[in-house]
Amino acid sequence: MASAPQRLIDFAAGHDLPLDIHEFPEGTKTAVDAAAAIGCDVSAIVKSLVFTVDGSVVVALIPGDLRLDTHRLGEVAGGGVVERAGLETVRAATGFVAGGTPPFGHKTALPVFADLALRRHETVWAAGGTPSTVFPISVVDLDRLAGPRWVDISM
Repeated sequence: MASAPQRLIDFAAGHDLPLDIHEFPEGTKTAVDAAAAIGCDVSAIVKSLVFTVDGSVVVALIPGDLRLDTHRLGEVAGGGVVERAGLETVRAATGFVAGGTPPFGHKTALPVFADLALRRHETVWAAGGTPSTVFPISVVDLDRLAGPRWVDISM
């Protein structure tokens, strides 16, 4: 297993949660790709999106079938200017590559905002540290490990 998924496994194990990482060599870079590979509804995919709000890095967790409302993210994050984080910013802040960023286990403590629509499912699937790895997680455990603020940030 690559080092990024192993770091995530180790982080989760430290919080009494064994992770079942699945690898899909063809990739799970988009929510549609991940849902097709897994065989689940695209709404059960967690997109971990890294943005900056007034220069501070934040993570937004959005269901795969919805889009992030960046204006709303800026409001709930207490700032104004919202921009997608660049590839180097994503790696520096989270310790993971864009397209494989998990919802927790980041290199630095980051504010996490989770869209309320993720609660449509008991179990969701999130990126496992690389663009070709994913894992299932209950929404209860997602809440426990990511510690997000649950808000309406999708459209």
